[in-house]
Amino acid sequence: MFSTILKEIIKAPLSAKFGLLIILIYGFVAIFAPVIAPYGEREIVGSQFMQWEGDFVLGTDNLGRDMLSRVIYGARNTVGIALAATVLTFLIGGLTGMLAAALGGWFDLVFSRIVDAIMAIPTLISALMLLTVFGTAIPVLIIVIAVLDSTRVFRLARAVGVNITVMEYVEAARLRGEGLVWIIRRELIPNAMAPLVAEFGLRFCFVFLTISALSFLGLGIQPPTADWGSMVRETATLISFGDPTPLIPAGAIGLLTVGVNFVVDWFLHKTSGLKD
Repeated sequence: MFSTILKEIIKAPLSAKFGLLIILIYGFVAIFAPVIAPYGEREIVGSQFMQWEGDFVLGTDNLGRDMLSRVIYGARNTVGIALAATVLTFLIGGLTGMLAAALGGWFDLVFSRIVDAIMAIPTLISALMLLTVFGTAIPVLIIVIAVLDSTRVFRLARAVGVNITVMEYVEAARLRGEGLVWIIRRELIPNAMAPLVAEFGLRFCFVFLTISALSFLGLGIQPPTADWGSMVRETATLISFGDPTPLIPAGAIGLLTVGVNFVVDWFLHKTSGLKD
């Protein structure tokens, strides 16, 4: 299996290879952040807003913490929390979407109307309201983002699942007396895997950007935890003086988003059966 995956990666277009490289680099930095970072995440090592020189390659922030170390730890915090929220998003939305497709009737009707009601309000506005009420602890942040974003996954999982449930092999499984869990696990999920995996990559980007936006607005990941969105906010005043420091965390956000989208595009191209 590993050799097959390696062959596909070798044959992948340059954009997909670039995206995979970006994801691997970010993953490596996130895992080994304490080893790579020259200073601690919360360690004050100098004066405020020191220049890019000497021991501080990217200078210091508004409290005198090393910006390079904060950016490195930000990979662990921002990406890790976004990944956890995306996984929970798919557990909630994917499961309910598949159940709605398989059961139909009142279950499908009730959950579809709940999803419509949640989606009627923009995600960022809903997240700001809920985080203001329930607080900004990391578990609360993950749950709020997962519940709000699961509506999109529900819609996709239900749409794909409905198309699969009318296929002859699903009808044959029902005639054999197979239960609901067996049909979902052996028929619906395997046949819906390609669009769901692609949606996972896209959904990760949206969750990642939402968390960064919330942090920039002050209701996401809270200080002193390093986070790229809050780092942009904390150093934004430097732009007025021609200092490009705020562009570093902003660029880290944009680069990962582009890399993931390149990989998702390649995966969709492969699974759709389109020829180059």
